[in-house]
Amino acid sequence: MQIIKPEKVLSEHYPPMTEHEARVEANRCLYCYDAPCTHACPTHIDIPRFIKKIATENVVGSARTILEANLMGATCARVCPVQELCEGACVLGSEHKPIAIGRLQRYATDYVYERGIDVFRPGPPTGKRVAVVGAGPAGLTCAGELAKLGHSVTVFEKRELGGGLSTYGIIVLREPVEVALAEVEMIKRLGVEIKTQQELGRNLSWDELRAQFDAVFLSVGLGAVPAMGIPGEEHIVEGLEFIEASKLNPQRLRVGTDVVVIGAGNTAVDCATIAKRLGAERVTMVYRRTEKEMTAYPHEYSFIKNEGVEFRFLTQPVEVLSEGGQVVGLRCVRMELGPPDASGRPAPQPVADSEFVLPCDQIIKAIGQEKPSLARLLGLETDKGYIRVNDDFETSLPGVFAGGDCVRARGSASTVMAVQDGKMAAFAIHRRLVPSAGVAADD
Repeated sequence: MQIIKPEKVLSEHYPPMTEHEARVEANRCLYCYDAPCTHACPTHIDIPRFIKKIATENVVGSARTILEANLMGATCARVCPVQELCEGACVLGSEHKPIAIGRLQRYATDYVYERGIDVFRPGPPTGKRVAVVGAGPAGLTCAGELAKLGHSVTVFEKRELGGGLSTYGIIVLREPVEVALAEVEMIKRLGVEIKTQQELGRNLSWDELRAQFDAVFLSVGLGAVPAMGIPGEEHIVEGLEFIEASKLNPQRLRVGTDVVVIGAGNTAVDCATIAKRLGAERVTMVYRRTEKEMTAYPHEYSFIKNEGVEFRFLTQPVEVLSEGGQVVGLRCVRMELGPPDASGRPAPQPVADSEFVLPCDQIIKAIGQEKPSLARLLGLETDKGYIRVNDDFETSLPGVFAGGDCVRARGSASTVMAVQDGKMAAFAIHRRLVPSAGVAADD
């Protein structure tokens, strides 16, 4: 019997660069003027500058350049779709191999974290207090930037650990828990207080927050995974819970022999990867549209195919089959694509008399998350179910700001976009609290 060690098969996909590897790679950079890679980065990191500092052995200075633009630089170095962003824009990519920007960024940020080097300090106190609800990338970034500007910041987080999806919802293959928690500790060392297991509407009073703080930033992410509304759904495992268990308690994670993953986004890819690497003999991803409409990044799709995962496109689950409480199959119906729906993608429609059963002993669903329920609780205006904000990330309630996935009515949700939201919101809050400060729109 093969013994699988989760810490081995789920360890980071890319090993860390050695000092020699980092310097060799950094010296390949052309240090472009008005560099396309910087424009492609949502947080506008000065990429040629940080790479040049690695080449000249100023790694702390390199990390500072990164973190000035992106406080979650260690996370983003690992989870950003660099193939679609900075590395995809590299001028060397058309005829040569693009610079490994993500791995160089990881090298620089890991360097300061491993040595306990803090590149920022809290700013002179302003006497203003800001509450941040949610300790994910947007909330931590907003809190850290405000602390650098001298404000007193308290973060309220409903989970036991800070970090949001970086801690709980991103597969170890891309980001270990320790990386996310190191960033949480860095934010704490800037003077930010983080109170965990505090949830609005449960044990955290909205009226008290509004009374005790000069401004509030909401970074609450999205809601629960929606129900599919099919018989036997109670036997389906939720994808984010599956990933969380693989990170925090992998030894006790149950993985079936024949696993079906419903969905075709990045979370679904992560679930399929975990199942395959932890011993499933067969993993099948089921999606009701075609590969053209799947939301996973192209490089993630290519990766999971190389893992040996199978695909059933144009397939809609309609019933979970079980015997004695154990899953034995997933009844599905074949689909065909019709006119575009509200998402702009072709709407899947069932094909008559096309039902069939996929034998399996475990089913995982990764079909997205519901819109943030907090908007209704607080009476905030919404846009397509997401919290509506203006150009300064202010909601319909004066002095209440929001950012991250909970406001992402347009464009794709990602860690790096959440970081940029948190940064820009912090600057807007600072301008509101200290009108004479004149913080630049983008530091």
